[in-house]
Amino acid sequence: MSVRKPAVAGQFYPSDPHELTDLIDGCYLHRLGPGMLPPAPASSKTVAVVSPHAGYVYSGPVAAHSYYHASSLRDPDLIVVVAPNHYGIGSGVSTFKEGAWETPLGRMRVDPEAAEELSNLTGIVSFDPQAHRLEHSLEVQLPFLQRIYGDSVPLLPISLLFQDADTAGVVSAAIAKILEHRKGVLVASSDLTHYETAVSAREKDMALLRQVIRMDVDGFYSTLERLRATACGYGAIATVMMAARSLGLGTAELLKYASSGDTSGDNLQVVGYGALRFVST
Repeated sequence: MSVRKPAVAGQFYPSDPHELTDLIDGCYLHRLGPGMLPPAPASSKTVAVVSPHAGYVYSGPVAAHSYYHASSLRDPDLIVVVAPNHYGIGSGVSTFKEGAWETPLGRMRVDPEAAEELSNLTGIVSFDPQAHRLEHSLEVQLPFLQRIYGDSVPLLPISLLFQDADTAGVVSAAIAKILEHRKGVLVASSDLTHYETAVSAREKDMALLRQVIRMDVDGFYSTLERLRATACGYGAIATVMMAARSLGLGTAELLKYASSGDTSGDNLQVVGYGALRFVST
């Protein structure tokens, strides 16, 4: 079995499983976190969220809001994580055909049937482990998911080098089809504005997030271009937004917004983080 080894354990999050578990729990109880540990009150429907992917000491408390909501789904059948490709390595849209993703908390097995279905439905998704080899944006979501579900739920990892609206539309339609008869956890991995003042970042990020809350994909892309916003996983957000809408989750809610300045104290060069959930209208 092919195993994708962690690329950023010991950098973005602890490599020791006990330290990692303590840090994740601490993110929930952090002053910027939701203030309680999962699970949330039970839900029986697919859940969809947006979660940041920076180092846990910076973005972990914001991510905890997303995962507290995600924990409302008991015994899901599939976890789908859509994340950007920062390095430009590999194909435009890629997944794993089989194998497992390893973190200090264990191994999450890839769902080969879902991966094959994704490739067949889209015609643009390739099986390219190289696209994932160095990438942190998907990896950092997995320990949060493992803390909730362990290793029992199979994974469909999707890496987007191409993040245009057309690509997002094709991938989102396939995800919605795959989750149509499954209980799924659907995650968009993205940070928001990079390396601007906290004031500037918040202004741009709120403008962008308003379009997500409106479920307006065209407005989202036009705002992104107009403001030259540097949300690195914009295609992941758009993909999950469209898939959520197709699955009957037609309302988006902002759970938490913060920036790296809120944890580091440096408000001159921040990265913005948003936690959102998609719910039934």
